[in-house]
Amino acid sequence: MDDISTLRGILGENRVIAVVGLSASWYRPSYFAAKYMLEHGYRVIPVNPHEREILGQKCYPSLRDIPENVGIVDCFRRTEEIMPICEDAITIGAKVLWQQIGVKNEAAAARAAAAGLDTVMDRCVKIEHARLFGGLNWAGVNTRVISAKRPRWLAY
Repeated sequence: MDDISTLRGILGENRVIAVVGLSASWYRPSYFAAKYMLEHGYRVIPVNPHEREILGQKCYPSLRDIPENVGIVDCFRRTEEIMPICEDAITIGAKVLWQQIGVKNEAAAARAAAAGLDTVMDRCVKIEHARLFGGLNWAGVNTRVISAKRPRWLAY
C-alpha cells in the first residue's frame, strides 16, 4: 500500500514504532530515521540484540520482548530476514509491517496482509513522514502534496 491517503493514515494513527535492526551508529540510515521520528513525537522502540540502549531508548533483543503495544514494525533488515520478523509482528499484534527502502519481501507482505496488518515495502518512514506532513517543503523538494497550510509544529 503506498497511496498518499493510506500512508498518511498509517503514520497519523500509529505513534509507536519498533525499529528492527536499529543501529547505535549515528551515521547509519536506521539511526537517522529513528532520531527524526523521535523528534516528531513518535515513541521509538529499538530492537537490536547487541545493544542495551539507543537514542536514550531501552533496546529489546526481539519484538516479542517488548512489553507494550506496537503500531508499526519498521524493518531495517535484509529482504531474506523479513519473514520471521513478520511472524513476530503478527504475534505481538502490530498494526503495520513496514519494509524500508530496498527491502521487498512479497511473501512476508502477503502473510502480514492475510493476518490483517497494513504493509509497506521499499519506503522509508522518515522520508514518507517528511513528504506527507510538511518536513520536506522548506528544502524545495516536490512532495506531490498541494496545500496552502504549513504544519504548525514546524519550527520556521
